[in-house]
Formats: sequence, C-alpha cells, structure tokens
Amino acid sequence: MLQNNALLAQLKQQIRDNTPRVTGVIKATEKGFGFLECEDGASYFVPPPAMKKVLHGDRVEAVLHEEGERKSVEPDTLIESNMQRFVARVQKRDGRLAVVPDHPSIKTAMKARIKRSLEEDAIGDGDWVVARLVRHPLKPDDRAFFTQIDELVAKTDDPAVPWRVTLARHALEQECPDAGNDWPLRDEGLEREDLTAEPFFTIDGEKTRDMDDALRVEVREDGGWRLSVAIADPTAYVEEGHAADLEARTRAFTVYLPGQNVTMLPEQLADDLCSLHEGQERPVLACSLDVNADGSLGDYQFFAATARSQARLVYDNVSDWLEGQGNWAPDDTIGEQLKALRDLTEARTAWRQEHALVFKDRPDYVFDLDEAGNVLAIRTEERRIANRMIEESMIAANACCAALLADKVGHGIFNVHRAFEDDKAEAAQSFLATQDIAVEREALTDLSRYKELKRALESRDDAWLDARLRKFQGFTAMSAQPGPHFGLGLAAYATWTSPIRKYGDMVNHRLIKRVLKGEQAPKEASVELTEQLTERRRLNRLAERDVKDWLYVRYLTPAAKQQDVFDAEIIAINRGGMRVRLTANGATAFVPAPLMHADRDKVVVDDKEGRIQIEGEERFKLGDAVRVALTEAKEETRSLVAQPAA
Repeated sequence: MLQNNALLAQLKQQIRDNTPRVTGVIKATEKGFGFLECEDGASYFVPPPAMKKVLHGDRVEAVLHEEGERKSVEPDTLIESNMQRFVARVQKRDGRLAVVPDHPSIKTAMKARIKRSLEEDAIGDGDWVVARLVRHPLKPDDRAFFTQIDELVAKTDDPAVPWRVTLARHALEQECPDAGNDWPLRDEGLEREDLTAEPFFTIDGEKTRDMDDALRVEVREDGGWRLSVAIADPTAYVEEGHAADLEARTRAFTVYLPGQNVTMLPEQLADDLCSLHEGQERPVLACSLDVNADGSLGDYQFFAATARSQARLVYDNVSDWLEGQGNWAPDDTIGEQLKALRDLTEARTAWRQEHALVFKDRPDYVFDLDEAGNVLAIRTEERRIANRMIEESMIAANACCAALLADKVGHGIFNVHRAFEDDKAEAAQSFLATQDIAVEREALTDLSRYKELKRALESRDDAWLDARLRKFQGFTAMSAQPGPHFGLGLAAYATWTSPIRKYGDMVNHRLIKRVLKGEQAPKEASVELTEQLTERRRLNRLAERDVKDWLYVRYLTPAAKQQDVFDAEIIAINRGGMRVRLTANGATAFVPAPLMHADRDKVVVDDKEGRIQIEGEERFKLGDAVRVALTEAKEETRSLVAQPAA
C-alpha cells in the first residue's frame, strides 16, 4: 500500500514537472473572472470557476492551459495571501457568521469564527472588525475560505467609522497615549540661557494646540538678519527608554486626520507642558543663525534655553496684515519682526531658487466638520506669505541641524531623497531622450547637475513632462547617515523642529544635547529604526488619504446625483481610464474609458505614455486641465466616478 502511494505521488510529481506553469498575482474584476499578472508583464485569463478558489492579491502558481491562441490559467498552489490581516464587515444570516473584506476587488463572504476573548453577542450584522484568514482553498487539506474575527473596530452606527476603520486598516493606534500627569523637568546637566524677556512669537493655524516653534528675528547692522529659532523640548521631560519614549518610538509620528489627531506623545506633553503657549515659560532647544542679505546662511549656534512666547499669531491674520488687509494688527515690537521675517523669507527663497530648489506651491484643503463628523465645507488654503515665512525659517534651521550632526556626530536621523535611484536613472534618461532632452546619467544622480536639469525642466512649464518624469523618481527616506535631499536641492537635511510630533526629531535633539555637553555620541540609529520611521510616515499618509476619500464621497454625494461639473487636473492614466483631481476641493475621481465615448473600441489608452486617443485623435494627457461631471459617489469603495463634461 505504501509502495502504491509512493508511486502515485511520484506519478503526480512527474505530471506536475511536465505541465507548463506560471507564477503571478491575482487581479479580480467585477464580472467574476480575473487575470494572473506576472512579473515579466505577461497577463493570463483566470475563468470564473477558478477565481472562486483565490482572492484578489493572492500570489499563486498556476497551470497554464493553451487552446490555440487562447491562454488561461488554473491556480493550484498558494504562495502568499495578502489577507493575513484585514478589515471586514460582519454578515449574520440565520445564525451563520461571515465577513466580507473591506476591499473594492473582494466581494467574497467568508465563514468566520470569533476569537475566544470576544463576546459573540457584542458583534452584530454590519459591524466593522479586524479578521484574518485561517483557511484557503489552495492550501493543503483546506476546502474553503475560513476566517477568525480578532477585534471589534466599530459598531455599524458609530459616527467615527471613517476614522476607526482607517486607523485599524493600517494598524495605527486609535487613541493618544496616556502616561499620567507627573512630568517633572529633568536635570540634564545643561545650562539653559534665559530668553524669557525676548519677544519670541509663534505663527500657527487657529486650532493648533501642539505649538513646537517660536521665532525671534533681528535686522543686523551690517546687512542681513539674525534668526533665533526656539523649539519645544520634550526630551527635557522624557528620558530615553522611558515608557513614553518607547511608545513614541513605536508611533514615530503624530497622525493628523481631518477632525482628529492621534498624538505621538501623551497629550499632557504634546498639547500642554511642551507646547509653546503664549505667556508660558518653556524649556527649549534653540538655534541662532545668521541669514545674509543675499539669503545665504552664515554662522549658527545651538544652545539650550528657557523661553516665553509673547504672541500667539495665526497664519491668515499675519498674511492679511502684511498684505494690507483685514482689521488685525500686532504690537509694534512684533510687527517690526514680522516685516523683517518677510524680507528674510523673500531673500532666502530667492537664494534657494538660484542655488537649491523650491517646491511649487500647492493649496491645502481643510475639512470643516461638525461634532458628528459630517463635512460642512471644504476650504482651500493657499500657501500665503505667513506660511512661507515659517516654512523658510524651518528649512534654514533644519539645514543647520544637518550640518551640525554631520560635522560633530557623523550620524543622526536625516531625510534623504534621491531624485532617481540607480535602477531608474537609465529609464529616466531614455525617456528624456524621447523628448529631445539629452542628459548624461550624472545629471540624474549628482545633486549639482540635477539642480541645473530641474531648473531647465521647470522653465519649459510642461505639466505632462513633469507628471511622466515623476514615475521614475524616488521617495524620501529616513537615513542614519547624511545624504542629499534632491527635492530641496540640499546636500543634507535633518529635521529637529517638530519633536512633539516626530520621533526622529527627538533623536536629533538628544544628539544635539550631547554635542552641547561635550559628550560622546551613542551608536548611530539602527537600520531597523530608520526603516520603521519611513514606513510609519507612509502609513500615516495613507491613513490621511483614506479618511479624506471617505469624507469626500459623503460630501460630494449630492453633487454626483446632480452630475455637477468641476474643473480638474489629470493626475494619472492607466489601462482602465484616467484619474483626476478636482481643483475646487482636492477630491480625486476616476473617469473610466467607457464613459469617454459610447464605443469603447474607439478609446485608446496609452498608460505608459500617459495619453488617451479617441477616434484617432489625442484628447487627454497627464497634467491636462479638464472639466468633468461627477456621476457616482460610492461609499462602499470610497470612490468617485466622473465623465468628461460636454
């Protein structure tokens, strides 16, 4: 008997070895069939019966079937499923329990059981839960999908569903940390300079509570300015290795969502003891730096101090006053500083435009919510002069921090951004050649050469070219070693100006204090820490985007019913159509190819080139300004659908 089983297994293996097989990732469609997308770019049809054994995103090995020119695959081995942990909605039908993943491409209701620590009666139909897949039809001895509910996220009628579900999806904390109220000021062996009589001021949003930077600016007799930057000092209260420090290290950043912030530090510190409230003495880490009349940076000095903000200013009020608008006005002492800071900002911006790089200004979109989380309005906030004043001051201070850490320590937490990674530089070079832009490879990988190229490209004012080139560009990452920041055009960049909301800034604070005390610096941050900081920043941005998408759909549902028309910009083109951003409110909508023309065959989408032809003529390309009419607002997928406006 054993011999027969062995022969049977051997025969099956021989058949398997002689059967054509392919490996790839499952992509589901709304029509029941799917595709297996392979790394080499090949795509194979997966018929509906076979799709019942897999889920969108599964990485599988499949048997290849060929009938003439028609090819299809039958998945038979699961390599990896991306459903190890997922958010789902509960289905309770006739005493049977199931979950449906909250995913636009997965509609499968999967049987479920509840973790023993949870009470079954507490989980009802429509509730939001965290579940995990414990059985899969392609696993040995498994016949069907089966899941376990591990956590109740929100009841179906909870008004906080968009926030709770989004945070749970990205495995981010739901609440601010709580570490008690006893936070004595630590004796760190630092001599603190008394700046409490100096007229420092803050400029923030009207509702900001965690104010971590205050400024003082003086006009120098020999030209230029002396800028003093006082930064909140949470490490004066939180010792390295303390429970609050370890929690901050895990969280890495404060999460800012419309209508809700989840702080990195306990609110007692973030919003009270460390926040630079007007009239309150606070321990600070400070930097006094010279800005020359041409905007270049001169000498700088870091030091510990005690400061007191003497004015809490608001961006719009300051901008209005400097532009001769509104009724608000500062006192004379603060007013003279604001004028000086405006002049410093213009000089500094001009210097960076010539010697570094300056980001293009894009508006911020602010959600006004009621207590129940309903969107009352979405406001556009332009980057006005007061915003730029703070931005330029922080960039200058962070450039000084990078210089100090690179020179005195040799490591820290640096923001490193290479415009083109080595594996994409050649492709970017080839693409530019197709646009009659001949560049050497060094122009894409050397900072000084790249700055020249970037200015030349910006002078063309070609939105399509900018959008296409972004496909080849890299992302900002945290690094323990100094490295160039191509986006800013700076040789090194290390932030220390937001320690209330960024753990990397707390790390840099501790290193600066070591320099001030003449102590030997500890070992550099681990690769694990820098990778974690980079990943948490990515997750925070995804969470912010997801909550906004949810709120956009709710807010724009009436507009979709009326098919209101909006000005928009094309931000992405893929095989199925194009994605646009609405200029009025920042929402993104998808325009499917079938809605561009009654005959889908007359629509030709070139996703590689970012162009769309209709009836043989180019109609749309990346970066174009278009007008679209909203046609659907789908809350179940948090997506907006639009069509070109007539």
